[in-house]
Amino acid sequence: MSITQERKQALIKEHARVSNDTGSPEIQIAILSERISNLTDHFKSHAKDNHSRRGLLKMVSQRRRLLDYLKRIDDSRYRAIIEKLGLRR
Repeated sequence: MSITQERKQALIKEHARVSNDTGSPEIQIAILSERISNLTDHFKSHAKDNHSRRGLLKMVSQRRRLLDYLKRIDDSRYRAIIEKLGLRR
């Protein structure tokens, strides 16, 4: 259900704004999107796993807050991350 360190490092490298960037909203959104995707696949075979479903809802909410923050701060970065990750809205 969680992502591997290698995948996380690849996401950080792909979405980093500068060389040592590890905490920008773009990176956080990308990592949350990957975890959400993994959990969504998990629920296809474990439909009654309600404890993990609560975690999924928290992650979706966190991603939404980060996206709202990014839109408020810089609309062009917001549109770029939405396009890059294929998120709708």
